[in-house]
Amino acid sequence: MHKTSSTSSLGPDGLDLTQAFFRPIQSAAPPSPTKRHTKISIIGAGNVGMAIAQTILTQDLADELVLVDAKPETLRGEMLDLQHAAAFLPRTKIHASVDYAVTVGSDLCIVTAGARQVPGESRLNLLHRNVALFRHVIPPLARYSPDSILLIVSNPVDVLTYVAWKLSGFPSNRVIGSGTNLDSSRFRFLIADHLDVNAQDVQAYIVGEHGDSSVALWSSISVGGVPVLSFLEKQQIAYEKKTLENIHKAVIDSAYEVISLKGYTSWAIGYSVANLARSILRDQRKIHPVSVLAKGFYGIEGGDVFLSLPAQISRSGILGVTNVHLTEDEAQRLRDSAKTILEVQTQLGV
Repeated sequence: MHKTSSTSSLGPDGLDLTQAFFRPIQSAAPPSPTKRHTKISIIGAGNVGMAIAQTILTQDLADELVLVDAKPETLRGEMLDLQHAAAFLPRTKIHASVDYAVTVGSDLCIVTAGARQVPGESRLNLLHRNVALFRHVIPPLARYSPDSILLIVSNPVDVLTYVAWKLSGFPSNRVIGSGTNLDSSRFRFLIADHLDVNAQDVQAYIVGEHGDSSVALWSSISVGGVPVLSFLEKQQIAYEKKTLENIHKAVIDSAYEVISLKGYTSWAIGYSVANLARSILRDQRKIHPVSVLAKGFYGIEGGDVFLSLPAQISRSGILGVTNVHLTEDEAQRLRDSAKTILEVQTQLGV
């Protein structure tokens, strides 16, 4: 597919008009070779990939944005649509191609590509098809950008993050799954809605699998610095465990509800992934619940498994996992979640 990008070659025979349009000032030094140029590649130009691209552009997170997809016509259309908004956005060079060579030198590679489940297809069969797809996606990304960070968004995200780690040969700190970062945002929203406060003042995590076996860390929830459950107990304010379980169930069901209403999820995951990209590329060292190599944490053993834990992320990827206190029940639920993922992984042959 023909690749289009920003260009100054508008004159006859491709003459570079920059030289004629601008006159250099005297005694000027050449551009600094140390100036940081940030390049992000997004693999998969579907609803999720384009929501991520749009959010990254509006938040001015990249100097260069690359889109890669297997459908050349749709891909070119999406690229042109974004390029035509140039007058309303921070300056970003936008490229698109079916050829992974366009991703060369990326700082961050975001993978959203994945096969869609067909009616009657088992989740395991769908996973096998996605693993086969990743065998064509991950190796070229690793080859063209050996120093990049891989951020996996495709579902089931925990297992596919493990697959990406194996196929890339990257160190584990540079392979991250979007995990329960969005689940935790939904969790914070629901708690904030119950208490009528701003969700940004709620500290709460969903950990474990991005799926039905996820674990809500009720014991560590705080609002405005106040631990919620211990506060209720000290004030002798009664609460029902069923109410807590219903909130967690609403988190799990929320994606299914959105999909049943509009056919897919896009905007929330777009903001979630852009939020992770900002923390990584701006070296924010913020703590996010993302899918990481979890072996050895909270008694998780039995094999290499990726699942979500509160982790500090930076320009170099995962710096470490936060030592959040878990109750024994929460820790056991987390170990059970790890077993659920491991049982699936053993059937993949990766």
